Amino acid sequence: MIKLTHPERRLRDILVAAANTWPRKPEQAEPLIIRFAGGWVRDKLLNHQNHDIDIALNIATGVQFASHLEQYLESQRVDTGEPFHFATISQNVEQSKHLETATAHFLDLGLDFVNLRSEEYADHSRIPETMQFGTPKEDAERRDLTINSLFYNLHTESVEDFTGMGVDDLRNGVIRTPLDPLMTFKDDPLRVLRAVRFAARLDFKIVKEVKSAIMDPEVKVSSNGGRLNVAPSTDTSNYPSKSRRNQETPPTYSHAIYY
Repeated sequence: MIKLTHPERRLRDILVAAANTWPRKPEQAEPLIIRFAGGWVRDKLLNHQNHDIDIALNIATGVQFASHLEQYLESQRVDTGEPFHFATISQNVEQSKHLETATAHFLDLGLDFVNLRSEEYADHSRIPETMQFGTPKEDAERRDLTINSLFYNLHTESVEDFTGMGVDDLRNGVIRTPLDPLMTFKDDPLRVLRAVRFAARLDFKIVKEVKSAIMDPEVKVSSNGGRLNVAPSTDTSNYPSKSRRNQETPPTYSHAIYY
């Protein structure tokens, strides 16, 4: 089980209270459900603190909920010790921002609000051709690695592993993609770099099928028909030294997972 810090607990309670006042539309079958997603969940399970939280929403966009939260805190006069304000980050494909998000710094935490989504890619493009609200499973499966596909449900206060592999891969120190790795990397070749970087940073092992996909010639073709500037090796022994990595990335984590 994930143990929340005091600011994280305070944030969780505020978000759940605000979600309970969300004006659900008649056609929406389920209530607003809020989840912490991705890297924060991974790091907490590895007993490493992460002050940046991606907040995933099932029936609201990030901007819609951030606006609702702002109004809720003001109308209910919730004492948080600081005002809540957010900024809207527009879509920017070149910086891998495929969707408009709301961002805020609140309770000493960096927050990004975004809706769960599913994506479909055109051939030879890392830009999603279609994007729409998705289920938690669809959102988990579109992510780069299983270890980054986990959710923490704020309402049940439990970890959700919709790929069925994320928790085990964290425990076993494995780098694996949620779906077929060749398709995953062809959709967005930059995921290759992320796979190799996480393997080196966490001292995890890249599974055989992912290694094969990384070396596939089709994966190296970028959206403009050229080639990626970096052709990463799956041998992480050539990664920069630990002292140099510590200047560039967070420390290497223990494989132990805490519940």
